[in-house]
Amino acid sequence: MELVWQTRSAGETEDFGRLLGNLLAPGDVLCLYGDLGAGKTTLARGIARGLGVGGPVTSPTFNLIHEYDGRLPFYHMDVYRLSGTEDMFDLGYEEYFYGRGVTLVEWAERASEVLPGERLDIYLEAYSGEPDWREIRLFSRGKRYEELVKELDALVRTGH
Repeated sequence: MELVWQTRSAGETEDFGRLLGNLLAPGDVLCLYGDLGAGKTTLARGIARGLGVGGPVTSPTFNLIHEYDGRLPFYHMDVYRLSGTEDMFDLGYEEYFYGRGVTLVEWAERASEVLPGERLDIYLEAYSGEPDWREIRLFSRGKRYEELVKELDALVRTGH
């Protein structure tokens, strides 16, 4: 299932993420795709808020993973600097992907060989000429994520 949504500000992008974060369950894996400046970290911040994470949420570009405490553990990965599958093994990705928390992977295309088959793929794209507008496309991969996307769509449409 696919859901396409548009946001017109960083605040709306973060709010979309918060709604998504409210729906997440243990073991969920979210994969983010998008160019530099597409809004991946802004969306991640919203997801963290939906999971009850307080305090700053920043991109883990140099640390590779930031771990946060909320109603569920939140593992925010940025795998841009990894050079291949071997680096993902060194990172211990299985503990994150198959653990009791929620894992979000920025630059997921760099880890494609080890991503779980069931996951939520999220593509972010900036609009030309509108620097704050974003198109957010969600693709569910598996039954759990189909239900998640349906529930999120209903929430977004009703403004909750």
